[in-house]
Amino acid sequence: MKLGIINSAFGQAGVDTVTGLKHIARIGFDCVDIFTEAMTITPAEKRAILTTCEAQNLPIISLPVVAVGLIDFNDPVREFHVARCKKFIDLAAEFGAKNILLVLGEYLWQREVISPDDQWNWAVETCRELGDYADSKSIDIALELEPFRLSLLNNISEMGRFIKDCDHARVRANIDISHLVLADNGPEQLAQLSGQAIHVHISDCDGKVHGDLPPGRGIVKFAPYLHAIKDLNIDGTVAIELEYSPDPAKIVEWVEEAYRETARLMELTGLRSCRPPQNLP
Repeated sequence: MKLGIINSAFGQAGVDTVTGLKHIARIGFDCVDIFTEAMTITPAEKRAILTTCEAQNLPIISLPVVAVGLIDFNDPVREFHVARCKKFIDLAAEFGAKNILLVLGEYLWQREVISPDDQWNWAVETCRELGDYADSKSIDIALELEPFRLSLLNNISEMGRFIKDCDHARVRANIDISHLVLADNGPEQLAQLSGQAIHVHISDCDGKVHGDLPPGRGIVKFAPYLHAIKDLNIDGTVAIELEYSPDPAKIVEWVEEAYRETARLMELTGLRSCRPPQNLP
């Protein structure tokens, strides 16, 4: 598999997009996932991203999108979010990416007012529509498991059930290792996603709350998960997902640390198949 990163690691620290992408290439990443807004991205920003990634030999793999309204009980809200996600699919195709990384929402009002089955079925319906559109663009949809109590897809079993209900070749799963730990899902359970998973996120956490820390800063035991992922034979990417650095002025060092540790873990487990680390102090 390739080693990538979501470029929001730099953006959330105030680093402009082009500079962030150049750092990502210099550090040694094989590829990048682009965090942006497909509804408002300008032609100039698109050109800057494409030109920089091409010059830096940095393929774009995925575009994350959070679309909580895909399970809203109001028809116009769902329709808007479907249209917005289609814009992301269009942008992914324009960037030559492989997938959009789709985050669905949470059950409303503690599952007490609106039937959970209705909310589930709205998600299946909208994802099938998006799957059809994605297929016309040769793009996949990777669904993210969120470990929060009311998240629609909050454990491996629910992810597998949802993909089965969608029954669409383009609607697949993302594996987020720290999310699995927070959801109390062990590596042995990943076999349930055989043939369904196409993308991986890696980060660390304290075992209690969502963290997205560089590997090694929390309590996650990565090796068993990475071995289980290797057994799935995914032709895809392990993308580092980082939240805010405690010192934004040292975001470069924060990303370099995450890269070094992730590259080491992937080497130890025989998971990485691309270029080795380079240009690091």
